[in-house]
Amino acid sequence: MGMDWFSPAQCVGYVAFVLGVGSFLQMDDRRFKLFMAGECLAYVVHFALLGNPTAVASSCMSLLRSLVSLRTRALWVALAFVAANLALGLALAKQASDWLPLAASCLGTLALFLLQGIAMRLVMLCGTALWIANNVIAGSIGGTALEVVIAVVNAATIVRMARQERPRTV
Repeated sequence: MGMDWFSPAQCVGYVAFVLGVGSFLQMDDRRFKLFMAGECLAYVVHFALLGNPTAVASSCMSLLRSLVSLRTRALWVALAFVAANLALGLALAKQASDWLPLAASCLGTLALFLLQGIAMRLVMLCGTALWIANNVIAGSIGGTALEVVIAVVNAATIVRMARQERPRTV
């Protein structure tokens, strides 16, 4: 059975792709989080259309977390989001791979609330690896492409940020 590259689910995945790449191109943390919220919203629709409830739940949590992290960096809020993700996993996970997007969301939560700059992006890169695995398993063409490109773009942005932070010698 072939995959329909232009089904509504895949088209929304492509929107998530554009927003996700835009997010990881940002060197400003606030713009990064705003673009990420847009990506998460597209992911909610994408995974709902693909019939992957744990990825929908994780994407909803990620959307809310991205928006809340714009207002606060409180540890207790981060831990509440991690606890909610774990509860969703306990309620929805039917197989080991169902935990991949939830684990990615937990990493993203800790990164967005507790870290900044390069450190935040490095932890997000670990979450990206989990999303790649999830998307391959789920059959998400746009999502897999998104996360692979995000990994590359994020790594390039980390390098750009590191170069910018390094003192210049003449």
